[in-house]
Amino acid sequence: MSETPVDSSKRTWIITSACAGAVGGVAAAVPFVSTFQPSEKAKAAGAAVEVDISALQPGEKLTVEWRGKPVWIIRRTKEQLADLATLDDQLADPESKRKPSEFTPVYARNPWRSIKEEVLVCVGICTHLGCSPVDKFQTGAQPSLPADWKGGFLCPCHGSTFDLAGRVFKNKPAPDNLEVPPHMYLSETKLLIGEDKA
Repeated sequence: MSETPVDSSKRTWIITSACAGAVGGVAAAVPFVSTFQPSEKAKAAGAAVEVDISALQPGEKLTVEWRGKPVWIIRRTKEQLADLATLDDQLADPESKRKPSEFTPVYARNPWRSIKEEVLVCVGICTHLGCSPVDKFQTGAQPSLPADWKGGFLCPCHGSTFDLAGRVFKNKPAPDNLEVPPHMYLSETKLLIGEDKA
């Protein structure tokens, strides 16, 4: 059986065309694949936020933005810290055992829900429908609050209340405590929100 002679010029054109097609395919794929990478704006939106808390006095609150959410930093007074220990029987989840990995990092699973007792760092968004609670630091009877109110936060939309550790009170619409975001101290007066040693 005789073999068909191979046309070398045809073979060269086929190889050249295949190589050009491969190069064109890669050139077309690179921009397409690069669209899956987050933009600089998206990277910045998710970036950790450094906060100087040196001017924050006992009883004061500072709000910063992280990932488009308000993050509250509160320096609690000695009296406010003492009051936290008296509230456990009124709270839905006093030890932050519900959804701990989602709402409370390991280092904040304590009665203060914080690394340092006096400084609370939490996301200021109600776990019910995403409203932002308002400060109710003043103690005592007030509209929509009990007569023995020890200070905390009230979500005006549906009446959920939280103590000064961001723990939700029983029989309220909010199902969980306020979120404690990942954070760590860079120094005695500087916080990094959005990253922790873990």
